[in-house]
Amino acid sequence: MSTSDQDQEQDHRQEQDQEPGESPAAIPGAAAQGRRLTPRQARRLRIVLSSVGMAAMAVVLALRIASRSSVLVVGVYGLALILCGVVIELSRNGRTRLGSWLLGVGLVAAVGADWLLIP
Repeated sequence: MSTSDQDQEQDHRQEQDQEPGESPAAIPGAAAQGRRLTPRQARRLRIVLSSVGMAAMAVVLALRIASRSSVLVVGVYGLALILCGVVIELSRNGRTRLGSWLLGVGLVAAVGADWLLIP
């Protein structure tokens, strides 16, 4: 049996010994493996980040419309709001990596478009 097989067997035994309501942090070997997010935590984190981004874009949209009413302003920030909603749905469906990339690239593109296109 190789070392990795032994590690997997030991992890499997620890999971079996774990109580149903017990957190994975209570397993001694879990802390040694690193602090990675569980899929559920990752989904919730993306949903929260997308919601915060959506609220921020709504505030910026309201401020930009108050100072300069333009269809371009509504278009750029409207697309950013739609993007945040799409990322929330992707995160709910388990596509957290795709959602993370889309959120990062999309919000940078929205801010860049605001800076470059809107006078």
